[in-house]
Amino acid sequence: MSVEKIWIDGKEDTATTEERAYLVPFIVEYSDKVVIVLPGGGYEHRADHEGAPVAEWLNQNGISAFVLHYRLSPKQQRIPLEDGQRAICYVRAHAAHYGIHPSKIAILGFSAGGHLAAMTGTVYEEQSVTVAGVTQSISSRPDAMILCYPVITMEHYGHEGSRLSLLGAEASPEQIRAHSAEQCVTAQTPPAFIWHNTDDDVVPVQNSLQIAMALEQHHVPFELHIYESGGHGQGLALEHPVMGNWTKQCMIWLHRQGW
Repeated sequence: MSVEKIWIDGKEDTATTEERAYLVPFIVEYSDKVVIVLPGGGYEHRADHEGAPVAEWLNQNGISAFVLHYRLSPKQQRIPLEDGQRAICYVRAHAAHYGIHPSKIAILGFSAGGHLAAMTGTVYEEQSVTVAGVTQSISSRPDAMILCYPVITMEHYGHEGSRLSLLGAEASPEQIRAHSAEQCVTAQTPPAFIWHNTDDDVVPVQNSLQIAMALEQHHVPFELHIYESGGHGQGLALEHPVMGNWTKQCMIWLHRQGW
């Protein structure tokens, strides 16, 4: 079965698929809310179980979704962030086409995809987008963030593999700080749902604690769930006896946000 690909990177059609960023739509009829899903994979690959199955879960709960195929290593630095920003702008600019409310666009990411989601939610801009011959200025700020066992910092407690893949071994302190999402939070950062496991030995739970503290310091609403066990990278984890209810808690939170 062919997958619909919506190219968002502005590259020529001669570029290879791996050099291009695209969205895969999972649209629910009569749903005016949407979540853009960012799979994890340490900026080296994109984990399949954190992509389409998550979009399908959202669909089952009456929410449209897009899965973002963002660009990866080697050492892309701000390229994935540009893809996250372009994804938000594309969906917002084409909201009428998809029947989506332009102020109900959330972003959801796992692990390194959680880092990209957090960066997209904290580092945003206005972009010029042309639709049907009309150019308009569109904000890349998402309206809500869902961060699932996220990589947050590139400093202490960060995930070394993600940092090396994104920034390289010679990254300056300034680059490392600029790509640490907890350092980028402001009072305008959108509300967030965050969850993590205390026994995560790949991405330490301190990542989620740091972003939660930064949100609290700037009076940004958030909900934080820390589970006793579950390790790392389990995705939906619907059958897990401990962390398996994160999807239920997340959906309750989304409904409170107007989704």
